[in-house]
Amino acid sequence: METVKLIIDRKPVEVPKGTTILDAAKGMGIRIPTLCYMKLEDLHYENNPGACRICVVEIEGRRNLAPSCKTECMEGMVVQTHSPRVMNARKTVMELILSNHPAECLTCSSNGHCELQAIAHDLGIREIRYKGEMSIFQIDRSPSIVRNMNKCIMCRRCETMCNNIQTVGALTAVNRGFNAAVSTAFERDIAGSTCSYCGQCVSVCPVNALSGRNTQQPVLDALADPDKIVIAQTAPAVRTALGRDFGYEPGTLVTGKMVSALRRLGFDYVFDTDFAADLTIMEEGTELLQRIGKYLKGDQEVKMPLMTSCCPGWVSFVEQHFPELLDNLSTAKSPQQMFGAVMKTYFAEKLGVSPEKIYTVSVMPCVAKKSEREMDLYYGEYAGHDVDAVVTTRELLRMIRAAHIEPSTLVDQESDRPMQEGTGAGVIFGATGGVMEAALRTAYYLLKGENPPADAFQAVRSTGFNEHQGVQEAVFQVDDVTVRTAAVSGLGNARALIDKIERGEAQYDFVEVMACPGGCIGGGGQPFHRGRMEVLRKRAAALYQEDRSKTLRKSHENPYIQALYADYLGEPCGPRAHKLLHTHYFDRKEAINMFTQENQEG
Repeated sequence: METVKLIIDRKPVEVPKGTTILDAAKGMGIRIPTLCYMKLEDLHYENNPGACRICVVEIEGRRNLAPSCKTECMEGMVVQTHSPRVMNARKTVMELILSNHPAECLTCSSNGHCELQAIAHDLGIREIRYKGEMSIFQIDRSPSIVRNMNKCIMCRRCETMCNNIQTVGALTAVNRGFNAAVSTAFERDIAGSTCSYCGQCVSVCPVNALSGRNTQQPVLDALADPDKIVIAQTAPAVRTALGRDFGYEPGTLVTGKMVSALRRLGFDYVFDTDFAADLTIMEEGTELLQRIGKYLKGDQEVKMPLMTSCCPGWVSFVEQHFPELLDNLSTAKSPQQMFGAVMKTYFAEKLGVSPEKIYTVSVMPCVAKKSEREMDLYYGEYAGHDVDAVVTTRELLRMIRAAHIEPSTLVDQESDRPMQEGTGAGVIFGATGGVMEAALRTAYYLLKGENPPADAFQAVRSTGFNEHQGVQEAVFQVDDVTVRTAAVSGLGNARALIDKIERGEAQYDFVEVMACPGGCIGGGGQPFHRGRMEVLRKRAAALYQEDRSKTLRKSHENPYIQALYADYLGEPCGPRAHKLLHTHYFDRKEAINMFTQENQEG
């Protein structure tokens, strides 16, 4: 391998030819600030337009400062990363960016986590010498995502994530100069675009131009209403992401403290979504065996492979881009929606109250869950929705801070009965491959009447996010039944897998898809990881560790699930269970195509 020698900040260094100054400096422990640059190493992609000029450095013998993200190291080069000239240039560039940026830091949901704010602070900017014209873009509010292009600095990270990584194609740069912005096709509202609400654009936006829809206030109003019984459910991926903001290492589980914080906020009951994940497995595992049985008997009507339906970003993606696969999706609702349905029927009866008195709140890692809660109901047991409100992990943190709850004072508490907890199978829903592994553990039992070893299906776990195009393939033999599986995270990887299936290059019986890289642990509502996949690996490891520590690791072993079926639901996929716990899907591609055609003709 050919190398070059150079000097950076008076220190000699030797790097492979082609290495940028930015990467060389990083390897030496020298931090150069960036805004538009974003390297997603595990995804094998980088956003590198070289537009912001915050990363400029001084190179001996050159007249102009050079962007370190675009400039390759050369033999004998002498570089200064923080010379007076460099620092003055960065301050000037930052002041120009800030000159037409809304000064709403105190009320911005990214306050304290904004990259623009952090760099301005580090540069010691206390006044802005330039007065720029302010943008007047209309704020676009969808059920899940808010788009405020007045804050956009045209770093185009969101565009890269949406188009190149997720392949959703909802965002693109429009206009030039001062009027330049990232918008949707035909500058339509995001709710009417091809957006799947995965929220990955939100995860990488450095300035809160894209954010999750804030739904804290309805929750606070419900908590203050004496006539409401307010119930919280907490997703498995939340407990492994909260720890960082509680003062722990990323990936530290803080389940007990999370429960304690929710009780301090005033929730009447705190339940674990792991319980509903186990319920989902009973329905989805049964559905899998039913479909395989029909398929093996030669039923030409059965659609294979069965595809998981827990991820609303993935479901939306199918509805808009691959409606021919709608019948392949499991009809089982997600754990979030199943939980809400159980709360407003079974649990309401247990309490002896009307379902209308129950107000269900989901604490989720995902902004797409905000849109999912609006799904239509097809029965009359109760009015409204399965779930009344969804707050993300980030929103819960803001609620905790607003209530002046100090994490260090929280004492571990357990969630409430009868939906106290789930099994290890429910826990691993938060990581890619987890839903499939959980389903296979139970499907094996339903088929053979005996439990498999708990880790018999760990081959579906991702060993490195987005490795091998993001697909973990495995084949399992249970007596005379062969189950061919594929687990994939990231919608771009899902598209590639679907194309492979439709070309006849691969055949599967069971496919799990998570819209976000790494699964729910990398959801668009989680504390910002800015593309740092090592954070996601730590979150996933914590969930699998919790799974291993559980006495019960298979969904069908959950005594609360057994009681729910015995007392109320009947059998999995039976009439009552299907009525409350299953749903329908819609072809949304036609509506989008009609809109596109109308605009092209106009």
